[in-house]
Amino acid sequence: MPSFPFLDIVLLAMAAGFLLFRLYTVLGRRTGNERQHDDLSRVPDRAPPKKEGVTQPPQAARKGAADMPASGPAARALLEIKLADRTFDSAAFLTGARSAYQMIVTAFALGERDTLRPLLSDEVFATFEGAIKAREEKKQRVEFKFIGIHAARITGAGLAARNAEVTVTFDSEFTMATFDEAGGLVDGDAKGPHTVTDIWTFARNVRAKDPNWALVATASGG
Repeated sequence: MPSFPFLDIVLLAMAAGFLLFRLYTVLGRRTGNERQHDDLSRVPDRAPPKKEGVTQPPQAARKGAADMPASGPAARALLEIKLADRTFDSAAFLTGARSAYQMIVTAFALGERDTLRPLLSDEVFATFEGAIKAREEKKQRVEFKFIGIHAARITGAGLAARNAEVTVTFDSEFTMATFDEAGGLVDGDAKGPHTVTDIWTFARNVRAKDPNWALVATASGG
């Protein structure tokens, strides 16, 4: 899985402010009637602006039936989440989850802790931060380029008391290579892109005031 630094504290503060504002506009929406949510920004009501190198599938494909569970426990859980929070929308959530995925894997690869912190639960952040610290201690550097998300689909959901969870399976493509202090290749491939499948679970408290979701679990799809 999935590397980011700034030159001075002023630029860092400006960048952090811009990131949080963009995250809110991409993932969040306030209506004045919403209940609260925890940690990540909530999934958007509109698609994020197109970024160079990022695949932007058509709106119909992003919100197609194949991206949502049509029946079964996950479909019922999504309905329960909607009943608990009338502002929740599965398609909008999925659009925001795509954007959050790109931000998180890129920030992890580049070591941008300040980007990761508001997007992750404490446990997931500790894991990511530990991996970043290990790279830094070995004086390793990472070259990373995000190519795009080929598919993103909701594959699980649940609501227990006030806590909602939605699991999304991502098929994405990027190039990533880790080099040692002398410039030798340690891991990955800087030239050849590879496709990965990640299974991520996002969670929030549906009664919280903050319309944010947090990444609470990650797994590889093989």
